[in-house]
Amino acid sequence: MTDPTLRIAFIGGGNMASAIIGGLIQRGLPAGQIEVVEPFPEAQQALQNKFGITAHAQAGDFLHGVSMVVWAVKPQTFREAAGPVREHTRSALHLSVAAGIPSASIARWLDTDRVVRSMPNTPALIGMGITGLFPRPGVTPDDRRRVEEVAATMGEFLWVEREEQIDTVTALSGSGPAYVFYFLEAMTDAGAGMGLTREQAYKLAVQTFRGASALAHASAETPEILRQRVTSKGGTTHAAITRLEEHQVKPLFVQAMQAAQQRARELGEEFGRN
Repeated sequence: MTDPTLRIAFIGGGNMASAIIGGLIQRGLPAGQIEVVEPFPEAQQALQNKFGITAHAQAGDFLHGVSMVVWAVKPQTFREAAGPVREHTRSALHLSVAAGIPSASIARWLDTDRVVRSMPNTPALIGMGITGLFPRPGVTPDDRRRVEEVAATMGEFLWVEREEQIDTVTALSGSGPAYVFYFLEAMTDAGAGMGLTREQAYKLAVQTFRGASALAHASAETPEILRQRVTSKGGTTHAAITRLEEHQVKPLFVQAMQAAQQRARELGEEFGRN
């Protein structure tokens, strides 16, 4: 990423913006080609100290001619933030990482159809995330390639064909790290309750998730087959899975994800209004 004509502006300088900025700089984009609008002085200073970029308290003429705008703002502040930015960036490509906001609302607020809506997740902070992407009709093949370059700084990515699928991505991978942490909490509690120290239990739980995920990623077999390979009838794993199924944990987990999907839709309706 050493294109001297590429200039990227970030609206919002929080954790997700920092993750992307760090990835872009690691891939060779000069700090001088990155601008950030971040209203909080402490956050501005942190960005400048860490990356050597320029952080501004508000939008201004410096946004003229930027190639891409990455929207890393909270959903409830998106519309307000769009007003001062719009007049400077109508010719730019816009990538939103704000949860829930429909692309039609973004296109309307920014007066452009070159909008890609995305849903990354927090492992993006260490370059191991996955991002769902949806392009509006105004997004060109070259725009998609540029978005992919940015998304790749956070980990893997995939494009979806229908925008409503982004709500499913939100429920599955966007919220997904919290589900993993929830199970890590439970496994740590269980291990400590059965005689290990909390440090021992946590180390065992984290490495088990890490190793199982790596095995699933490397294997062509389905998760059902992988589970069956470690579930001998009458054995210890069978005892645990049987107890989970007696309490219908799998269908309850599906219901939990459906609740997350519904909330993503509600956020769009709540914050995406005119």
